[in-house]
Order: sequence, then structure tokens, then C-alpha cells
Amino acid sequence: MEFLISLFQASIRAGTPLLFATLGETITERSGILNLGVEGLMVMGAMSGFALSYMTGNPWIGILAGGIAGLILALIHGFFSITLKVDQIVSGLMLVLLGLGLSGLIGKDYIGTVATYIDPITIPVLSSVPVLGKILFTHDPLVYVSLLLTAFLWITLYKTSFGLSVIATGENPEAADTAGINVDFVRYICLLSGGFLIGVGGAYLSLAYAKLWTEGMTAGRGWICLALVIFSGWMPQRAVIGAYLFGGLDVLSFKLQAIGFTIPYQLLKMIPYIATILVLLLSLVKEKYKLKAPSALGKPYFRGER
Repeated sequence: MEFLISLFQASIRAGTPLLFATLGETITERSGILNLGVEGLMVMGAMSGFALSYMTGNPWIGILAGGIAGLILALIHGFFSITLKVDQIVSGLMLVLLGLGLSGLIGKDYIGTVATYIDPITIPVLSSVPVLGKILFTHDPLVYVSLLLTAFLWITLYKTSFGLSVIATGENPEAADTAGINVDFVRYICLLSGGFLIGVGGAYLSLAYAKLWTEGMTAGRGWICLALVIFSGWMPQRAVIGAYLFGGLDVLSFKLQAIGFTIPYQLLKMIPYIATILVLLLSLVKEKYKLKAPSALGKPYFRGER
């Protein structure tokens, strides 16, 4: 039982940076913009968050800085993909290379340093509930923020006029434009807010989960988040399940090693990426499993053209 409790606790912690980034990419793709640069945004968020926390001694300023770093890179993507109408795949991949290279260059002085981190809190009364108390109520504040954010995005997307505008923009921008919706404006809002959340996910990685900075520390998590968007069917509420599941697969190797499991470490570390490949394969039969992407995803909108 202790093993399962420890595994579920670790799964939530490991899944939280994935959840922030997946929510950010979900809202971005819902508007019709494909941002393949999640890996670059996350690693820049991780480096910026760590650096500002180190310099100021305040990890919350670090979290904010990580989000702003993600927002700035998302703005670059928006300029190319929304304003200039260039290929969104090319622009997104450029962000990956930019983020990895820039974070490695700027962050080299912070390798091996110690910043101020975000520590877990114990919620009185609830944390003493048998089993569930330890699993659910002994985490850092950002874990609970991510869950509240999931509910907020679900309500915003499906229960508000702005959410309906976002969905319409992603499904049929021509019809949305005819209805008086400013397609480019909605896409910019979604892309920038999504970039901010992706950056926060990266900052969480360096300030609350791993609690260190190393070059390329995202280790492919951005690509996993792209698969999680598909896994969740572009629905925020399903992203929680996917993020915690993949987070659990990520920490499983450490937990099995701790109890003396003899499977090679390298093989166990492959599990999350194998699962990612399986999710992408599943997307090939997306109609059968209702994993339908927004119809205009990745397509630039030229006003007045049909």
C-alpha cells in the first residue's frame, strides 16, 4: 500500500508540469494554431524561472518569469504564423531550436547553483484522511492551481461566449469571421495565454519538481504534451488524466528500482515515450475514438478567401 501511495503522490507531482503545458497547448490548438514549439517554450520557462528565483530569492517571481518567457516565444510564433501566415510547423520547430539553444547559452552559469524553491504544504484535516489524504493533500500550491485552472478552462471553453468564439475560430474561421469574430485577435489571445501556461509548466519543473537547472532538462516533455493534447481529445478536463498517467509512467522506473526491481533503468525510462508513440498511432484512427482535431488546425486564415 505504501508503494502505491508513494507512486500516486509522485505521479501527481510529475504530471503537473505536463498538465500546465498540455492545457496551454490545448487552448492554443482549439483556436486553430498548431504550436510544435512546446519543448522550446518549456525549457525557456524552466531556465528563466530558475534564474529569476535565484536572483530574487522569490520562487513565485520565478514562476511568473517562466510564464513570461513562454509568452514571448509564443508571440514570436504568432507573428510568423498569424500575422505573416507562414507554415506553422516550420515556425514551431524553429521555436524548439531557439528555446533549447538560448536556454543552454543563458543558463550555463546557473548549472549547479541553488535557487529558492516551492515546497509542498500539508492541508490541515484533509491530509490526515487515510490513503487519500497523503495522495491528494500534501502537494505544493501549484498542483491545486493547475486543477482549478483545468476547471476554469473547461468553463471558459464550453460555457462562455468567448469560449464559443475560440471553438468557432478553430473549426471554421470563415464562418466565425462572418459572425463578427476577429479571428486573428482570438488566435493571438489563445496563443499567448497558452504560451504563458507552457512557460509556467517549465518553471514548475525547475522550481518545484526537479528543483535544479540543467541544460535540456525538459527531456522531451514538450513532445509528450503534444501527444497528450491528442490523448485528451482537445478537452481540458481530460488532460488531467493524461498528465497524471504519463507522469506516473515517468516516475515508475524510480519507484520500481527503490523496491529492488531488476529491469534495466534505461528500459523503464523508455515507457513514457513508447506510450507517446502509441497515442500518436491512436490518432490515426481518431474518428473511431472521437479524437477529432479542430478542423482549421494548422491552417492560416486569409480573410476574404474561400
